[in-house]
Amino acid sequence: MKRLSLQWRITLMTALLIATACISMSLLLGYSGRHYMDRIGTSISAYSETVSGNDAAQNTSDFPDTATLAPNSDLVIVIDGAQAAFTASNWLITAAVTLLSAALAYFVSGQALRPLREFASRLEKIEPNNLSDQNMKLPADVPTEFRRSREAFNRMLDRLDEGFRAQKQFTGNAAHELRTPLALMQAKLELFTAEHPNADAETADFLCLLGEQTERMAEMSKTLLELSELRSVPCEDRIELGPLMEELCTDLTPLAEKQNIELIYEGNAMLIGSDTLIYRLLFNLSENAIRYNRPNGSVRLSVREEAGCIEIRIADSGTGIPAQYRESIFQPFFRVDKSRSRQYGGAGLGLALVREIVSLHGAEIWVEDSSDRGTTMALRFPKMRNASRECGDKGDTACNRPSSSR
Repeated sequence: MKRLSLQWRITLMTALLIATACISMSLLLGYSGRHYMDRIGTSISAYSETVSGNDAAQNTSDFPDTATLAPNSDLVIVIDGAQAAFTASNWLITAAVTLLSAALAYFVSGQALRPLREFASRLEKIEPNNLSDQNMKLPADVPTEFRRSREAFNRMLDRLDEGFRAQKQFTGNAAHELRTPLALMQAKLELFTAEHPNADAETADFLCLLGEQTERMAEMSKTLLELSELRSVPCEDRIELGPLMEELCTDLTPLAEKQNIELIYEGNAMLIGSDTLIYRLLFNLSENAIRYNRPNGSVRLSVREEAGCIEIRIADSGTGIPAQYRESIFQPFFRVDKSRSRQYGGAGLGLALVREIVSLHGAEIWVEDSSDRGTTMALRFPKMRNASRECGDKGDTACNRPSSSR
């Protein structure tokens, strides 16, 4: 019962109540009908036998004593047939009334529950980047029973929007304020290192570690600042993905050559969005695929158009991602293997930035396949978007990832 929708529950309960009432009425009416048919049949038989032996005018009783009279066999057959027909029609009418009532209950409950469907539909569409959209709020013309829920829901959206805005503003301000002292620290460290080339091994190691951590903090503040400013980036560029991937592979060649990684790209498509953000998205994914790859491995970027959508895949030959971490890797500061954080650098924000860019373009990203033979990251973008849209607005074509893709 718990798996049924509320509409079906109301329909089944209504049909059960109506069926119970109809069956009860049928049993009572059937019993009464058969009882009085028996009395009428017996009385008519008794009357016929009495008339054949006596004068009809002398018979003053409409219902003579039936104990002394024998019913006519033909009349009994007629009465029994009438009883059977009465019972059958009674049950047919009960079934018809029950089915008709259930259909009406289903239709009426569907109309009554329409505000709940609209409410659920709006809940499914809510994302951090559209909380301020007035179309997400419930309209004023709702039934009286839903007015308090409507007001609470709209207030919740306002509070969430304020919270997200305050969070992004704080993140942006903090990242901006950190840039100057971090840049000053880096400059001082470089100057000190240049002035003391003959420092002892312990001091040199300390300066190297300090420089690495300062650079990591500078990169983190830069990424946080980018995350806070994504909404202001226009998404009006017409992007040819083929040339973009060629440029990307050229930029990543020095990093790939260090591990003898082969970079391969294929396919082309036209995408409407932010050229800068799409490049950053593919750069982060490809850089991760190179860093966490095996020596002498490969990274393949492919693009294809399918069902009104553009699919991009980045496949590597690394060690794979455990199944329990395939959703968590897109969370800020998350690392699958924290022991390798110093070896590979970074702040754990690369994939969080990727997910934010994907969301702003109305796209999807997921781990399509991952094993000890490598990982494939898949992205699906709507093919057609209005060029006048800003990042965060959904495209005109909805592209849904098939359920079998995971």
